[in-house]
Amino acid sequence: MSQIVNGTPAGQLPVVAWQKSRRSNPSGNCVEVAELPGGAGIAVRNSRDPEGPALIYTTEEIAAFILGARDGDFDHLLS
Repeated sequence: MSQIVNGTPAGQLPVVAWQKSRRSNPSGNCVEVAELPGGAGIAVRNSRDPEGPALIYTTEEIAAFILGARDGDFDHLLS
């Protein structure tokens, strides 16, 4: 696959190691992330639909999101 784009079915991505948060629960309410080979970015998928579409982000975009979450930028979404 030469270029990986948003919406690519997760089952069509190269073989990657999907990871979910330790805070995920057994009812399947979680997302999974995987580093794409060759620095192509980070894929995000819905754990309840592992063959469904994946969102693809750059490592810089994911870093901005994670750092914002650490800073509490999204805490208002948990109310």
